[in-house]
Amino acid sequence: MALCRRREVVDMRSTDELGRYGEDLAAQHLTAAGLEVLDRNWRCREGELDIVARDGAELVFVEVKTRSGVGFGEPSEAVGPVKARRIRQLACRWLIDNRPAGDVGLRFDVVSIVRQRGYAPVVEHLRAAF
Repeated sequence: MALCRRREVVDMRSTDELGRYGEDLAAQHLTAAGLEVLDRNWRCREGELDIVARDGAELVFVEVKTRSGVGFGEPSEAVGPVKARRIRQLACRWLIDNRPAGDVGLRFDVVSIVRQRGYAPVVEHLRAAF
């Protein structure tokens, strides 16, 4: 007897919309916290940086994770060692293309957003997450 798995169909449009919503909300949150957003959705062959910002003398590379619930864990938990390494590599590429004048420090943050239907979104900003 063959076992069948139910194929889940993911509506990419709604997933993309949730991601865009999260990135917009994260950019607003960062700006309200005093950061200056320098770049959004910067892409190269190797991937994409969600947000690059300046916080005083630091450049901040921000990964945004948005979920509609926490059934599979907090959104920030999706940024493991492999994802963190990729973001660091992308940050190096961004710096090659966009080197700011003067010495700046680097920081890697994660903004975690949970947007459950019927509730206000919950935004958590993890500074120096990795």
